[in-house]
Amino acid sequence: MRERKRIKSQAKVCLKKHWAIFAAACLIAAFLGAEFSTSLGFSSVQSLGAAVPGSGFKTQVTENSWEGILATIAEHDLQAGRDAAAQAQQAAVDAAEEGDPAFGRTRGVLSELVNQISSGSIVVTAVAAAASITGSKNGGIALLVVLFAAGLAVYWFFVQNLFPVAMRRVFLEGMLYDRVTPQRFLFLLRVRRWRRAAWVMFVKYGAYLLWSLTVVGAVVKHYSYFLVPYIVAENPDLTARQAITLSRRMMRGHKWECFVFELTFLGWDLLGALTLGLFDVLFTNPYKVACFTRYYAQLRAEALQNDLPDARLLRDTYLYKKAPADAIAKKYSDVIRVMNTPDREPARLTGWRGFLADDFGILLFAREQERAAEAQRADEVRLHALMDDVEGTAYPVRLYPLPEEERQKLVESLNYMRRYSVWSLAAVFLSLSVFGWLWEVGLHLVSTGQLVNRGVLHGPWLPIYGTGAVLMLTVFYRLRRRPALSFFATILLCGVLEYGTSLVLELATGGTKWWDYSGYFLNLNGRICAEGLLVFGVGGLAVVYVLAPLLDEALARVNRKKMMAVCSVAAVVFLCDAVWSQFEPNTGRGVTDIEPPAPVSRSAAD
Repeated sequence: MRERKRIKSQAKVCLKKHWAIFAAACLIAAFLGAEFSTSLGFSSVQSLGAAVPGSGFKTQVTENSWEGILATIAEHDLQAGRDAAAQAQQAAVDAAEEGDPAFGRTRGVLSELVNQISSGSIVVTAVAAAASITGSKNGGIALLVVLFAAGLAVYWFFVQNLFPVAMRRVFLEGMLYDRVTPQRFLFLLRVRRWRRAAWVMFVKYGAYLLWSLTVVGAVVKHYSYFLVPYIVAENPDLTARQAITLSRRMMRGHKWECFVFELTFLGWDLLGALTLGLFDVLFTNPYKVACFTRYYAQLRAEALQNDLPDARLLRDTYLYKKAPADAIAKKYSDVIRVMNTPDREPARLTGWRGFLADDFGILLFAREQERAAEAQRADEVRLHALMDDVEGTAYPVRLYPLPEEERQKLVESLNYMRRYSVWSLAAVFLSLSVFGWLWEVGLHLVSTGQLVNRGVLHGPWLPIYGTGAVLMLTVFYRLRRRPALSFFATILLCGVLEYGTSLVLELATGGTKWWDYSGYFLNLNGRICAEGLLVFGVGGLAVVYVLAPLLDEALARVNRKKMMAVCSVAAVVFLCDAVWSQFEPNTGRGVTDIEPPAPVSRSAAD
């Protein structure tokens, strides 16, 4: 009793420190179907209401559902399935067009994808492709079923089967260390043992399935194999036999104890049931795993103390105690050197120059000392992820018995935290404006077959792209260390910028439109749409972490005076074009002749 209270107390402290990543790990496991799937009951309230008369929810399998369309194909032919899918697609489009315009379903990639999935057309396409391979309709259906089953098997083996191990690695590192990053979910990939770990878990499930054919075996072996995912998370180099045998030996004499320990969570489970699993997601699931991770650590210590056979295979010492300073110094000498290097800037920039540099990443004058400081910053960025290891706040990956791949990413080697000079920002603006023009012209050429000068200006540039790039590099300078937050901030920025530009252009030109997203899925007044914003979000990450650093790196090797001359000439030409376009904007066919989205043909439905 006292031991359980101690374990739970330690687990609560650990959970409080790492609640976000622990809860996220359990939620991901639930969504993947690896563990805790019953905790998602709160997200299925609507489907539960379908069975309650008068609830207002209606869900039924009709001839136009996926199942109905597949049955239609089996009973009749592919054309009948196409007709049924066309009817379902037309009904969905009509319903969307009669409702909120923001949910348009007539234009764009997202609209087409939503229509294909919701109508079942994707099933018809898949069956048709399979039938063309087999030479018959029934053979095509059979092939589709086989491929689907094979896909599910691969998904189970490499995702559902493996994720519990990756999740427990995160919990194990969280026992001792203050910082556990989402990168630690990729632990098995880094040590290149993900296939071996998947095989061990597969053998464990297979053995348990065979034992489940007996009434007693199902209960006993549940606890005999209880520690396998924890053992594999600590040492994924073990064979299936070693991991399973070690779990059996460690659990000998502890099965009843583990069973009673599980019973102590019944109250939390009841609270989770009353909240349709919501409380499980927020607290109970991560709390349970944190407790049993501590329980595993206790049994592991006992096994080593009692010199249990094969217990020495659990050799990840630094999961349970901090690494000594001499071991850290030997493996992290390059990181320590960077950490101990004094700031080579003679003095911190102050005043408005310091404000621009520290808050927006802008250097007005790239002096020699400032360039040296940027080189130092590049080293810091490259080794930043390993500094926590040196300080003892994160697991020391370089001391793991199996060598992990070095955390060397392109964006790190390019120093994405660099500060940009005014001339570099000007080059980024002009380059991205030209790229945006090429992108828009290319898209229009592919979709219509017409080569058209897109944009308000007459020259080969779209300043909205360049402006967005410069704003991302400056306004979001402090967010660069957090790519996920930077992604959503980019979407917000681009949405505001595109919407505002569209509105200003229409007001300034008496209602002329240069783009209209009406009919796109999730659009706002036709000025912005989800599809475009997602592209901008991904493109923004590419600009901030790859393209802009590459361009700045290339400019650093160019003669400074020549670079300034070229940028100055290009800027003057651009400004002249901008002034001229204020009086004579670029208009005409393919530019401002925005037509309302064409209605979906009813011929197939009729």
